[in-house]
Amino acid sequence: MAFVNLEDIRVSYDGKSDVLKDLRLSIEKGELVSLLGPSGCGKTTTLRVIAGLIEPNDGTFVVDEMDLTKVPVHKRNFGMVFQSYALFPHLTIKENVAFGLKLRKENKTVIEEKVMEILEVTGLSDFADRYPKQLSGGQRQRVALARALVIEPKLLLLDEPLSNLDAKLRVTMRMEIKRIQRALGITTVFVTHDQEECFSISDKVAVMNKGVIEQYDSPEEIYKNPRTEFVARFIGFENFISLEKEKEHLYYAEDGTSFRTMRAHSDDKVKATIRPDNISMHRTLAPADNVLSGTVRVRTFLGKSYQYEVETAVGNLIVNDEDAKLYQAGESVQLFLDPAKIILV
Repeated sequence: MAFVNLEDIRVSYDGKSDVLKDLRLSIEKGELVSLLGPSGCGKTTTLRVIAGLIEPNDGTFVVDEMDLTKVPVHKRNFGMVFQSYALFPHLTIKENVAFGLKLRKENKTVIEEKVMEILEVTGLSDFADRYPKQLSGGQRQRVALARALVIEPKLLLLDEPLSNLDAKLRVTMRMEIKRIQRALGITTVFVTHDQEECFSISDKVAVMNKGVIEQYDSPEEIYKNPRTEFVARFIGFENFISLEKEKEHLYYAEDGTSFRTMRAHSDDKVKATIRPDNISMHRTLAPADNVLSGTVRVRTFLGKSYQYEVETAVGNLIVNDEDAKLYQAGESVQLFLDPAKIILV
């Protein structure tokens, strides 16, 4: 049995529509799992069920073989870091970090030892006697993280903790969170809507849509092999072509264009998707499978390459092409879709 198990979790706020629908999620001990999805997909609700802030209408929540479904939040021994740092401005960094231990009435010597140890782990030892207003955003976020970790929680829950930081600091902090999480070996659930942030930090990712998990896998597997159209669109695929199966690995579009693929799909009617980098553009190509005729509509400069919007009989496709070959708006082109890079959803 996994360390964390959510089984058939259902949450409805009004008794009519479900925010979470029979949700299942298993997390191994020491893993960092991200809940990824757009606003309203249910990821924060899932985190709140785990934290004990929401009791599900149905289903069970088990940690380390203990049923915590109805256990109140203050008895779960979880650490939580929110979007806002929620630090006490009148307390020093050391006092902020010690707050949870004092509530538990721990021995003063034990508190001192634990606080100084976690300040060392989070790189805050030199700031122990400062106040939150004297720290940068990234340093305050580390204080919030230290406060959550010092109580030695069974689970660490992170609710979009980097959303208030600028882009450069977000990159630094996500690596810092990963380093600390690995060093302590703590099981962590991380909520985010940022794909890059999520993929860089996670052992596994649960992509959520309308209260269900559409795909739960490693970041690499989701990036390379999205299983549904929603997942593919959410992680950046832009080109979609409706196809009908003729036989294994051979499909036809509505206009009669044939497509050969390296991958198979159990359904007869599917959508093919391919990244802009995996379509090659030419002025002339002999008719063949996976070749589409088109007209350049828009050209955009990306720095190292150009991006083109090409109108074809199966829809407009986005193509990235090197700047050595420059195509003009209105020019007729031929597109070749690499069969090894086509994904069927």
